[in-house]
Amino acid sequence: MFATLSDRLADTFKTLRGKGKLSEADIDATTREIRIALLEADVALPVVKEFVAAVRERARGEEVSQALNPAQQIVKIVDEELIRILGGETRRLRYAKTGPTVVMLAGLQGTGKTTLAAKLALWLKEQGKTPLLVAADLQRPNAVNQLQVNAERVGVPVFAPEPGNGVGDPVQVARDSVAHARHTLHDVVIVDTAGRLGVDAEMMQQAADIRDAVHPDEVLYVVDAMVGQDAVTTALAFLDGVGYDGVVLTKLDGDARGGAALSVASVTGKPVMFASAGEKMTDFDVFHPDRMASRILGMGDMLTLIEQAEKTFDQEQALKAAEKLTGKGGDFTLDDFLQQMQQVRKLGSMSKIMGMLPGMGQFRSQLENFDEREIDRIQAIIQSMTPAERANPKIIDGSRRARIARGSGRQVSDVNQLVDRFFEARKMMQSFARGGGMPGLPGMPGTAAAGGRRNKPKAKPAKGRRVSGNPAKAAAEAKARQERAAAAPAANPFGTPAGEQIDYEQAAAALDLPKDFSKFLK
Repeated sequence: MFATLSDRLADTFKTLRGKGKLSEADIDATTREIRIALLEADVALPVVKEFVAAVRERARGEEVSQALNPAQQIVKIVDEELIRILGGETRRLRYAKTGPTVVMLAGLQGTGKTTLAAKLALWLKEQGKTPLLVAADLQRPNAVNQLQVNAERVGVPVFAPEPGNGVGDPVQVARDSVAHARHTLHDVVIVDTAGRLGVDAEMMQQAADIRDAVHPDEVLYVVDAMVGQDAVTTALAFLDGVGYDGVVLTKLDGDARGGAALSVASVTGKPVMFASAGEKMTDFDVFHPDRMASRILGMGDMLTLIEQAEKTFDQEQALKAAEKLTGKGGDFTLDDFLQQMQQVRKLGSMSKIMGMLPGMGQFRSQLENFDEREIDRIQAIIQSMTPAERANPKIIDGSRRARIARGSGRQVSDVNQLVDRFFEARKMMQSFARGGGMPGLPGMPGTAAAGGRRNKPKAKPAKGRRVSGNPAKAAAEAKARQERAAAAPAANPFGTPAGEQIDYEQAAAALDLPKDFSKFLK
């Protein structure tokens, strides 16, 4: 969603690299490009003005003028200001001290409230809570049925006494749901309310009546991140008509410009609490302003990636693989390689995972063109091998590769490429696991280019004097060398030229010694 904004900001910061000091013209040009980038991203104009003014003021201050690297300091300022307009600190869900915690969802129709209710219920279930979903949207056709289907997918019960489709009183359903939750010992109640295609008085009044009936601990306003600046208008209307405590962003995986995500928190003063970035029920998590700002600036989101890996990966399998890579648990085989790839696949699409790594923004076009079915092809090739071949790929000769290619429906070249990539990947991972760094990359620990001790080639021993293979000729050469050595004058131990005679008495008289130095010579 923020690809265009990220690219524009990256191009802006490139022009600052290598400058030891920033002039007023540099600061003005940079803030102008930042303003254009934000406006193109459909960020609300008041937010853009406030953001650019804050960046310009701080850029002219001492924190940039006295910095060793002004360009990096500008990036730091933009990062901090992005965090500020995104809400500052991470806002957590407040739970009731006694009785069930009531969470009410409000927003326009089509923003994804019903699906989000099921995602929130699953997230709460993973946090150790026992949520109850309430079908209080009795206006939209099949809204109750949709909530029941989604609730069944996540394994959460639904309170739906009315069939919906225009039948029933949503205020009474919401009121009865709290009593039902107390009776069935559910500690969180999630109320899904009705929406409209636009803001109208009837919808606002119904949402306000439900709020007054259940006295929710949290009212969450659901925003479609793909809407643009109009999301700010409706957010202010809901704030005045119903009131809410936090914002939830949906459809963050879309290809829109994402101005709503950067505008709502700043304009309304309410923090973004959750974000939904996919169609799966697990594509939902707490919104972290600092991590979102880091993604926008192309610095990745390693913390989110680590958290997702901790939830998804089998720790026992990962430990066994690590032991094999360090040489303590046997060899790392193609079976282990396939298991690790399947674990990574559980995290989501490869393009999404790679996008969380720092510096991967410059490879965005390659990531977007990545074929997700490549993992299926690799799995087919590996599973077409015998257990012995997977345990020891070195035995896979030409005839075996042809058989594997036929069994997997691939070409022999694909099998060759997989085996070669496996050996390279195993070598690299073993080097990392043993603390040696990545082989062959300059600047990495454990390599010669890192500035450490290099393995210099051993000096070849000096060649001896060449001796003739003819015995008579060799004896004559040896005799000649002996005669030349005997005729040569003896070397002077004091380093004077050979054969030169020195008058030591005359030299001593010429010495300019101190006046009282002669008494030490007696």
